[in-house]
Amino acid sequence: MLTAHKIKILQSLDQKKFRQKYNLFLVEGNKTVKEIPFSEYKIKEIFSVNPDSLSVETSLITEILPSELKKISFLQHPKDSVAVCELKEERILENDSVQIILDGIQDPGNLGTIIRLADWFGISQIICSEDTVDFYNPKVIQASMGSFLRVNLVYQNLESYLSNCDSAIIGTDMDGESFYDYSFPKKFNLVMGNEGNGIRPEIEKLLTDKITIPRFGKSQATESLNVSMATGIILGQIFNKK
Repeated sequence: MLTAHKIKILQSLDQKKFRQKYNLFLVEGNKTVKEIPFSEYKIKEIFSVNPDSLSVETSLITEILPSELKKISFLQHPKDSVAVCELKEERILENDSVQIILDGIQDPGNLGTIIRLADWFGISQIICSEDTVDFYNPKVIQASMGSFLRVNLVYQNLESYLSNCDSAIIGTDMDGESFYDYSFPKKFNLVMGNEGNGIRPEIEKLLTDKITIPRFGKSQATESLNVSMATGIILGQIFNKK
């Protein structure tokens, strides 16, 4: 039953401190909700305006009215269902190929898009700095379009983590080598920096190589590429060479 108390708890999950307090986050939309049982995430309960449209264990589903859905949804135009899921315990997977490292990414849309890109290119793990936007932020989950179910995210002290890496650490830099000419190794870490400040100095000193996306346009109006856009361009080139 969707009580006033439960509505209050679910509404509070837009804040990290309450997601951690209750160990819960929300997933919206039938398409993604149907995929959750095939992932490592555990569904606690589902609220749906159309339970028959879900191929999920019926004991987990509570039918609600569209007006009730609007109260617990973080979307301007709520979809059909909201799943309440438990946070997953963080663990670092063994990496034998390409791994993305995010240094201070702040925009939820950028993180969600990068997760989606990782999923598209078959990258199984992203390591985030401790100040990167929270993975379970509703805007991150929504922007990932379900890809968060298939990409492992871990938050680490990047300076400590990268200091102990045994593979190449490649970062983006305006003065780096053109990524079209660079020969990517089989196994490496790709570091992408903060939207406004790029890679911080203490991480930059740990880079083994620096690459850049060369500008071909003559206009100087565009100072830099959006970090998720740059990630997509670089990954496309990496896998084009494989």
